[in-house]
Amino acid sequence: MVGMVLAAGAGRRLRPHTDTLPKALVPVDGTTTILDIALRNLAEVGLTEIVVVVGYAADAVRERQADLEQKYGVTLTLVPNDRAEEWNNAYSLWLARSWFARGVLLVNGDTVHPVSVEKTLLAERGPGILLAIDTVKPLAEEEMKTTFDADGQLTRITKLMDPQEARGEYIGATLIEPHVAEALADALEATWRHDPNRYYEDGYQEFADRGGDVRGAPIGDIAWVEVDNHDDLARAREIACRY
Repeated sequence: MVGMVLAAGAGRRLRPHTDTLPKALVPVDGTTTILDIALRNLAEVGLTEIVVVVGYAADAVRERQADLEQKYGVTLTLVPNDRAEEWNNAYSLWLARSWFARGVLLVNGDTVHPVSVEKTLLAERGPGILLAIDTVKPLAEEEMKTTFDADGQLTRITKLMDPQEARGEYIGATLIEPHVAEALADALEATWRHDPNRYYEDGYQEFADRGGDVRGAPIGDIAWVEVDNHDDLARAREIACRY
């Protein structure tokens, strides 16, 4: 199994921090960046071969690659996305599809969370796709909300859902099993070809709608944040020093 980080986004709502840096390289604890935390977490659970999808300001990641590899004892493979500033992340994840057959523990490059999330996903592995779900946090319009049927199968994953209908928020961490590699790649391709502005979570929906096994793993009551704006960044800086 390999680790994977999606770090291609421009993070326009975080300017001026992201004028020359991708969102994943914005510091959240001294010189520690969001990408540092992602790599540290993946290395801690034994995933030292890590794929990073880069796009906006990709050279900033390349310049730090050797230092990051040495610091965390990992090997990084950078997958370039030359459409990162035009298209959404369904395309980013699809670009890394050749790695799915190895099994992947994927984390978003804008999510700050403790390593307990990765440990939960690995402890509960089995379904084709296993999503890290926060069932504690109150939900609003911006969150990637989810619903599951009585058997635990994903029925909906979207931001466009009444928060009262949702059963939790997908936090941006997924375990992808090798046996779904081809089917997931096909679902992601159908998703971005239909509309390149769609999220990779829409690809998960397509995969589930085609009969693919997608389940959720509750992460418990933990401190985490998706860093989209300056308020989120302040929250990340508050909690990152705790782990």
